[in-house]
Amino acid sequence: MKKTAANPPPSRPLSARAGRSAVTNGKRLHVVPPGDTAWARRFRDVLAEIVSDLGGADLLSEGQRQLARRCATISIACERLEGEAAAGEPINLELYGRLTDRLGRALQRLGLERKPRDVEPTLADYLAENYPPEADEDTESQTPEAET
Repeated sequence: MKKTAANPPPSRPLSARAGRSAVTNGKRLHVVPPGDTAWARRFRDVLAEIVSDLGGADLLSEGQRQLARRCATISIACERLEGEAAAGEPINLELYGRLTDRLGRALQRLGLERKPRDVEPTLADYLAENYPPEADEDTESQTPEAET
């Protein structure tokens, strides 16, 4: 069957098309692999944690995956600056502040926020269950005196 304007080729989803990049296929994180450096490993770790916080890679849209990658990139840039500061080297605090603010905004866009864990039982519940208040023997045996 010849392809014509009247007979376009059958439509296939992007995931079924040949010629996709290794990044799109999920085989690599970058078009040109960065190698096995400490920072490349840290980038993968941070990205994996962010994706996990969002519920897993299979639940993310492409936009969320892109934002997660940007967040990982900004995070390791901040970590580099923090390492330099910890080593006593001067750092560009203006750059560090801008990166920190941008990371916060990007994480908000992703919908990440700190959520307190529900810790059960509470300390009060635990103490009441395991250490019931002891009745004071002196007060139990006494009866209120009648007023005269």
